[in-house]
Amino acid sequence: MRDTGNELQQQAMDSWQVIRNRFGLIILSFLLVFATAAIITYIMPRKYRGLVEMKIERVQNKVQVFQRSTDDFMAPSDVVIKNEFESITKPETLYPVVDKLDLQKRWSMPNRQSALAKLRGNLDTQSSVRSDFVTIEFYDQDPNTAAEIANAVAQSYMTRRVEVESKQKNEALTMLGKQIAEQEEQRSQARLTMQEAKKKGGIVGEWFSNGTNSTTPGANLRTTEDSMVVTREQALLQADLEVQSLSAEIDELSKLEGDELVARASGLKLENANVTSMMADLNKLQVTREGLVNAGRGRKHPEVEGVDSQIVLSKQLILDAVKSHLSALQTRLDFATKRRASLQNSNNDAKKDMLDQQSAQNDYKTAADEVAYIESLLTQLKSSYFQTKAELELVKSPATIYAVATPEGKPTKPNVALNLALGGVLGLMLGVGLAFFLEYMDTSVKSLDDVERFLGVPVLAVIPKDVAVLHRASGFNPDAEAYRILRTNIEFNRRNPDANCITVTSGGAGEGKSTTLCNLAFVCAQGGYSVLLIDADLRRPRMHTMFDVSNTVGLTNYLTTNVQLEEVVVRTPVENLYFLPSGMLPADSAGVLNSQRMSELIADAKSRFDLVLIDSPPILGVSDASVLANEADLTLIVVQHRKLPRHMLLRVKQTVENVGGNVLGVVLNNVDLRSDSQYQYYTSYYTYYSPDNMAAPAGNKPERRKKQTSAPQPVAGKVASSNTPRGDLF
Repeated sequence: MRDTGNELQQQAMDSWQVIRNRFGLIILSFLLVFATAAIITYIMPRKYRGLVEMKIERVQNKVQVFQRSTDDFMAPSDVVIKNEFESITKPETLYPVVDKLDLQKRWSMPNRQSALAKLRGNLDTQSSVRSDFVTIEFYDQDPNTAAEIANAVAQSYMTRRVEVESKQKNEALTMLGKQIAEQEEQRSQARLTMQEAKKKGGIVGEWFSNGTNSTTPGANLRTTEDSMVVTREQALLQADLEVQSLSAEIDELSKLEGDELVARASGLKLENANVTSMMADLNKLQVTREGLVNAGRGRKHPEVEGVDSQIVLSKQLILDAVKSHLSALQTRLDFATKRRASLQNSNNDAKKDMLDQQSAQNDYKTAADEVAYIESLLTQLKSSYFQTKAELELVKSPATIYAVATPEGKPTKPNVALNLALGGVLGLMLGVGLAFFLEYMDTSVKSLDDVERFLGVPVLAVIPKDVAVLHRASGFNPDAEAYRILRTNIEFNRRNPDANCITVTSGGAGEGKSTTLCNLAFVCAQGGYSVLLIDADLRRPRMHTMFDVSNTVGLTNYLTTNVQLEEVVVRTPVENLYFLPSGMLPADSAGVLNSQRMSELIADAKSRFDLVLIDSPPILGVSDASVLANEADLTLIVVQHRKLPRHMLLRVKQTVENVGGNVLGVVLNNVDLRSDSQYQYYTSYYTYYSPDNMAAPAGNKPERRKKQTSAPQPVAGKVASSNTPRGDLF
């Protein structure tokens, strides 16, 4: 979270830095757009507003024939209002206004379409959110005309809507009348069909299942034939049961024989009443026989044989009675079978007759249902017809006007405050957008990180904008501290102490390399170094102007003639600082510099001075700087802040390295500390630690160094030997 916060803070600072850097552009864009908005607002014609406020009534336009549980044909309020907006601005609504007020002639328009276009261009409709209230606004240079046209538009809308609704209802009435006539004709035909079906089915009256005379569709008719069919069905069921019972009893008795049949005789419902007494006598005889046997009489005993003969006779009589019963059951079964067959035939014939009758009844019911449905539909159609007719005669207002347009006392358009505010906002937005766009398109060096990332060399110093020549200033100068930092960084970045010949170059002209070199020489001389400053820019020399000396005699004279170094070197007012002007400009400056004489000069100067600083021309485009970069020990590149693209600076470094030069570092020059706050910490302490801010003793004030007014003089005498102290070389 802390890293994210730091990132956001850094992005905000970067954005603010862009705004500060392009503040002039932003202000210019703001003023231009604001002035344009003010001028346009001033020249715009003043228009007055005619305002009508009314509420749209959600009148039902469709004719409702059938009642519904929900009013699904009613649109939501916002949809209705949106549709009404469109109808207000439609030509069908506005053309009557054009004709009624004769706007074509009043506005001197060539045709009605042009007048309509102007009317629509100055007309505006608005609505409240989630409300049926709408406003009609019309703007014109005449307040009376604006109010008149606004009221006319509102009235035309209401008239048009009444006409549309009346037309829809008249069409609905015509349609309903046709449908009622068609349904009445269908009802007559349905009644004739119902009467024919009634006669065919032999139906007397219209009696339904609930026992009442009703015309409810879908009811079932009941007649006497229905009851007779039910009776026949019951008799046939009883005959079936009787046949089944007799058949079961005969089958069961037919399976028995002899004593088993006699034993079952007591449980049968025999028609012979003596069977019961015979069964009792048989039981007595059997008991008597058992008594005789138990008394010790054998089977051949006359008494036992007599009882046995009586038992046989009784069984035979009982068996004969049972067989007679079986014969009677068979007779009953045959009769029951014949009766069931007769009932079956009679019932089938009755069912056929009943089905024919039911078909006729169904036709009758269908016809009756059709008549009932048509009657119900006719009732609804007639109800809707008379309701629509009543609504047509009693027209409801489609809208309620709550505020009629009246002439206003002051114009509404243009809105001066709004236009100026929008102009100012747009101007600021345009300016900020242009600032960030130009910043994005700008590929020049903007920071120390840019230099070190693209060139791969350190930034030795940051020089503020508009720095003057230091040796001409009097008193404390806070800008000198930047060059002292440069002097210190050069000293620490020199790996070889003998590498004391430094040439200063740049990518293009006007980047401040001459001023940088002059001030660097000044602070180095102040620091106790003996410094020789050579103006080797044989294209456009300007170093001599900084010391107010002539360049008629100088470097070119030394390189092309046999003059001594003492004759061309000038002693400056600054202690320990010597200057070698450029001399007269040659035709081939590169050829002059690329000579053995130049190499000997550099070697001689390095042996006599602590530092030899050479001012060279821009390295891009001319070969002079390449020669000097090869001859010198170190090369210092001066880069003007926000000037050259990065790829050109990379080309400068590559050019120096391609000729065998050694790039010591970069001086970032001409930095605007007021807009680029990221560099302020480089120079924020200069003024803070100035002598003026230090507490001075009471009664004593720091004395300012008097400006040297004497012009530099040529060096007289011979060059000092190698044993001469560096402080007095000439």
